[in-house]
Amino acid sequence: MTSTHLVFDATSLSYFARADRLDVLGDLLAGMETIVPHVVREEIRDGLADHPALAHVLDVEWRRVEPLDTLDRIRRFTVWTARVGAGTRNLGEASVLAIAEELHAVAVIDDRDATRVGRAFGIDVHGTLWLLAGACREGKLTEVGAGKIVDALAAEGMRLPCKGAGFPRFAKAHGLL
Repeated sequence: MTSTHLVFDATSLSYFARADRLDVLGDLLAGMETIVPHVVREEIRDGLADHPALAHVLDVEWRRVEPLDTLDRIRRFTVWTARVGAGTRNLGEASVLAIAEELHAVAVIDDRDATRVGRAFGIDVHGTLWLLAGACREGKLTEVGAGKIVDALAAEGMRLPCKGAGFPRFAKAHGLL
């Protein structure tokens, strides 16, 4: 992985929690600074009624919540909100991109449009499959283990571009492994 600081959007965290694999994600992120913008934390909190397992995301010790509490952060958030086209949607992605830009961190976003916009403006943006491939490269996870996680996330409804058995082929074809 290219940075020791990762700023997470809600998608990856939420699906790991729903699949009861948040502990595995924490192990894979050991040694990394894991940041969740306050906006993303509130999005996760809003989903608790439909998915009670999301409460675990709010309790993990390995993530740090970053507020939008300075004028610079509010300005960045406003700029990124316009860039990603956020009205009432994509506020989490905009906050992730704002914090990632400020901290020169990797933004972990699975939304294709927000990823495209972030990259167009020079942010290092990657998704869940990149995280899993990085864990494989670092010897923290086997390709088979990563495939099982892919299937567990998909079973909870996460839309991914491959099935678990196809993860190694997909990751290699996209330069992740």
